[in-house]
Amino acid sequence: MSVLDIPTARVFLPLLNPARYKGAWGGRGSAKSHFFAGLWLDESVRQKLDFVMLRETLKSLEFSVKKLLESKIAQHNAGDYFEVQDRRIKSKLGGVTIFEGMQNHTADSIKSLEGFDRAWFEEAQNASDNSLTLLRPTIRKPGSELWFSWNPNLATDPIDALLRGEQPPKDAVIVKANYSENPWLPDELKDEMEFDRRRDPEKYAHVWLGEYQRNSEARVFKNWRIEEFDIPADAIIRQGADWGFSVDPSVLVQCYIVGRTLYIPHEAYMVGCEIDSLPDLFRTVPDSERWWITADSARPETISYMQKHGFPKMGAAIKGAKSLEEGVQFLQSYDIVVHPRCKHTIQELTLYSYKTDPLTGVVLPVLNDKNNHVIDAVRYANEGARRAKPPRTPEEKAEVHTMHHELGWLG
Repeated sequence: MSVLDIPTARVFLPLLNPARYKGAWGGRGSAKSHFFAGLWLDESVRQKLDFVMLRETLKSLEFSVKKLLESKIAQHNAGDYFEVQDRRIKSKLGGVTIFEGMQNHTADSIKSLEGFDRAWFEEAQNASDNSLTLLRPTIRKPGSELWFSWNPNLATDPIDALLRGEQPPKDAVIVKANYSENPWLPDELKDEMEFDRRRDPEKYAHVWLGEYQRNSEARVFKNWRIEEFDIPADAIIRQGADWGFSVDPSVLVQCYIVGRTLYIPHEAYMVGCEIDSLPDLFRTVPDSERWWITADSARPETISYMQKHGFPKMGAAIKGAKSLEEGVQFLQSYDIVVHPRCKHTIQELTLYSYKTDPLTGVVLPVLNDKNNHVIDAVRYANEGARRAKPPRTPEEKAEVHTMHHELGWLG
């Protein structure tokens, strides 16, 4: 990266090239802040640049990235390049780094930043629309850059609307980074992540995977957890496929049922998969050619192609007027255990939701048609089981267990 030899995780490599907007979003432990601090260090020792480090609210430098920058200087023995002062950091090349809160700025006061080369907005999920509106035209020096790092909260947050919306700025490089892309993740953070992954899947998805927070009342599935497991030798594997291409993913999911529990051990997931690449995608799921696959009936030509290219055990799902609702209800009646490698399944189980009334916030009995491609595949996989026999309720199981207990005493 520079004469300082600052290591960079692969996920951040696209951000090393010049761009007007640079953004990194994701969960805890991804080292987003450490990357931008390293980029600041690298650029500061190579050329004269002025930086402003921003947060929406900054009541004290204690809550700024100043300590992080100081630690980077010490880590790379770069003290000779800088003069660290109480409220700013000066580089020996003439550049200056200052720390400010955007909430304090007005249309007039923001003009003081017009000559700056870089602005880094840390914790940008808290940025207000007014702050972004003031900042963007202010940092306008030729070759200037705007950096953003954040852990997403809501899809409606201004930073997500700006950089992850349907029409992001044309010169923007945005990457998603999570703990799994951090080769230097400390053991302490691994332990914290594992604790949340097992105890609270919704928190894990938001805090560690960078997924949006959800209205818990609107969530379709609350009956699931993440857990490592091995497939029993006598398991009856059920597989489902959903088709996509340019925007939607092509999906194969594998699952099996033991008692009242539905296990999901494997998934294959790819956006933009050409039809001639589908067999190879599906073969990434172990034994996928061995077991029957129930596939989305909307693409009979794709089913026919797959049958001729290594997947003869494939047929179309039977769709009816209530097949979606009944399929979801069937899945809700089981405890669902997802293997941690099934990241897209985890994502959809977290995000799949009912619609809400935009005026009152009341949850409606209508399913949102998004974040449901893996879930559709899981529905297809279990279509036969659903049609064969409705699952017993916990109350029914308790009654049978009690009867056996009483008969045992009689015997």
